[in-house]
Amino acid sequence: MTPREKRSGAYRDTALRPYVLTKGRARPSRNTIGIDTLLVAADPAPPLPVSAGRQERALLAMCRGLLSLVEAAARLKLPVSVVRVLASDLVDSGHLTARAGSPRAEQPSRELLQEVLNGLRAL
Repeated sequence: MTPREKRSGAYRDTALRPYVLTKGRARPSRNTIGIDTLLVAADPAPPLPVSAGRQERALLAMCRGLLSLVEAAARLKLPVSVVRVLASDLVDSGHLTARAGSPRAEQPSRELLQEVLNGLRAL
């Protein structure tokens, strides 16, 4: 790759970039972070280490307000799997807090469904 290509950002679409961003990991350190997980910066957030990358700094900055993992990935223009690893690292280091997304709606009981079906048949 030429220096000009590097300056223009042509390297962004290579397979090497996600590998480098996640330090070679394909999976997050915790499996509790899903696409609907809500991320928020810790208050007060400890300072990021000097080794933190641009993406980690951007993720932390955008999580000053509540933000879902998938929305953060869209704003960073990165794959969700990469942002999941980055977010997991920031949660582990105490920079971010992860909250479960909205709970799934409770399924109606079998009895209620049977009553509705009986009512519809009676019409």
